[in-house]
Amino acid sequence: MDMARPKLAADPRGLIYEAYRIEGITEPDCRTIFLDWALGMPDGADMKALIPELLEVYGSAQPDHPMTRVLEAGLDRAGQTGRRGGWAARRGASRTPRRDGGAG
Repeated sequence: MDMARPKLAADPRGLIYEAYRIEGITEPDCRTIFLDWALGMPDGADMKALIPELLEVYGSAQPDHPMTRVLEAGLDRAGQTGRRGGWAARRGASRTPRRDGGAG
């Protein structure tokens, strides 16, 4: 893909742009880059609103590229919530006090 890097709010670091430029990149590589992109976005960023812009700007020119498939999968899964385990699931839940009077 030989184009100047567009200035996109959806891709401020150019990670997605660069992924499309890497010859021979694999889908697992693209998933890793996608995760890095997602983690690098500001808190509260609406991924479901950002991904269509990435697909329009980058994916439309390369519909068979592995990053296009990753972005499409990300769009399908964006906003889905599932069971959260560990600390996140217990946060805010009522706790049974310990026998020594502490929280537990």
